[in-house]
Amino acid sequence: MARHCGAMATRIQARLNTVCSSRWLQDWHLSLGLSGARLTHAGAAERLQREYDAVVIGAGHNGLVAAAYLQQAGVRTAVLEKRHVLGGAAVTEEIVPGFKFSRASYLLSLLRPQIYAELELQRHGLRVLPRDPYSFTPLLEDRSPPRSLLLGHNMAQNQQQIAQFSQKDAQAYPEYEAFMGGMVSALDPLLDSPPVDTAALGKGSLLQQLRNLRALWPLLQAGLALGQQLPRYYEVLTAPISKILDQWFESEPLKATLATDAVIGAMTSPHTPGSGYVLLHHVMGELEGRRGAWGYVAGGMGALSQAIAHAATAWGAHIFAEKAVCHVLLGRDGRAQGVALQDGTEVRSKLVLSNASPQITFLELVPQRQLPKDFVQRIRQVDTRSPVTKINVAVDRLPSFLAAPNARDGQPLPHHQCSIHLNCENTHLLHQAFTEATHGHPSNRPMIELCIPSALDPGLAPQGCHVVSLFTQYTPSVLADGQSWDEQARNAYADRVFDCIEDYAPGFKASVIGRDILTPPDLERIFGLPGGNIFHGGMSLDQLYFARPAPSYSGYRSPIPGLYLCGSGAHPGGGVMGAAGRNAAQVALKDFRSL
Repeated sequence: MARHCGAMATRIQARLNTVCSSRWLQDWHLSLGLSGARLTHAGAAERLQREYDAVVIGAGHNGLVAAAYLQQAGVRTAVLEKRHVLGGAAVTEEIVPGFKFSRASYLLSLLRPQIYAELELQRHGLRVLPRDPYSFTPLLEDRSPPRSLLLGHNMAQNQQQIAQFSQKDAQAYPEYEAFMGGMVSALDPLLDSPPVDTAALGKGSLLQQLRNLRALWPLLQAGLALGQQLPRYYEVLTAPISKILDQWFESEPLKATLATDAVIGAMTSPHTPGSGYVLLHHVMGELEGRRGAWGYVAGGMGALSQAIAHAATAWGAHIFAEKAVCHVLLGRDGRAQGVALQDGTEVRSKLVLSNASPQITFLELVPQRQLPKDFVQRIRQVDTRSPVTKINVAVDRLPSFLAAPNARDGQPLPHHQCSIHLNCENTHLLHQAFTEATHGHPSNRPMIELCIPSALDPGLAPQGCHVVSLFTQYTPSVLADGQSWDEQARNAYADRVFDCIEDYAPGFKASVIGRDILTPPDLERIFGLPGGNIFHGGMSLDQLYFARPAPSYSGYRSPIPGLYLCGSGAHPGGGVMGAAGRNAAQVALKDFRSL
């Protein structure tokens, strides 16, 4: 097995050495003809028509979800995607020959259970590989072997692991989990409906007012569920997560491991007020009925997008790749009437739903003069700072950690299926990494979440080889002193990340066959993520619920009648959740029926 992979590694490395450019690695997939990564049967069987009931801009997972629900309800829907591959950030791409990467998003948990069931995603090919254990934090220590923290779904085993660092924390952990679980359950109803339209309350006939009051029910449900614990839960939402964790625990490896969920994808420190909500957002999901579980999608994240697309086309939706939208068509009354493509084609429709970010939707696809000035100002002021550089790596063997050496046969061990947290010994390290980025400098010891999906899904890589996903932060979108994210800066940062991994797992650098480096500007250029922000905008309290993407426009409708926002820039925010697509489709469907 090792000889087979080693020979392939030699061939691939020889080819990489002839070009040796991370920019080339980023765009090489364009020439590979990845038919498996895009849905072609709808586009091949159907020609793009000049008129539909609804057009969805962008085939990210939210756009595909919206299209599926609209078409299921009998609304003739087309989805237009500018890239050659469907899925937005939820894609599988073969960047290095034989290695299939979840190039941007890489884990599944947050997808709403209603979407699983209502779109019959399992029937359309979705298969999820749950992880248990799910979190592994090795330490850099002088002792041999170094200690590590392994967490999974067995509470007794978790307590045994935590007790290495603190008996007190081991006893407190079950209560902490129950406390956070209660908060998640209380907030859950808010995810599946639009925020309350406060402007509509008290207006219209008595019947209309009663109907408007019904929109308050999810909010009332959440309040009732929080009950007497409301002050404590309010503190979780508003305080720095470091303060909350200090109230529960004393051991730094546990606190830092938990804090990663509060800062992942966000330009925030564990000491930033409001970071607690980001943690909640990342524990809101479930897999196969297990709250807070995360897993890999068999075939990579693109297989999820494929399943949603297949559901939509099974009901009759038309989905097209390589159809870039230039602008939204507006009628004399200012209403959206369809879209114009970059090739000059016009597609008319009664509804237009945009899966693009609020910045692209309202600052590029719609004439500014058609929008209220205060709305435009709000969209321009959305905080889209991103700390994330994603590095996809092809390796010829599993990394062997000092804290948990590999077996002799080289087969994956339980910790290889986890999110492996590096440079996470204590929350001070995370804060220091954040502080460096706020001054325009990539972190010297970046927070690294290392995942090896091929440990559970070996078909992603040649026999004996593996794909490694490195979700790293903090890297500023704009570097200090006017420097740019050129090849030198990109590779220098990746080398720094690899040096850090080498400290925990000697031999990692020698195992590397190829790598794909995606800095914040790359994430924006390739996937349309504003500022490289994976959530289409920060998940801070001032940019959530009533205020997402802007006050008075949090219910998916925009200032342009007939134009709706259905992506992560709308409520309830980012992550592979699908809620924004489902909710927006329901709002648009209601309006469509009244036309």
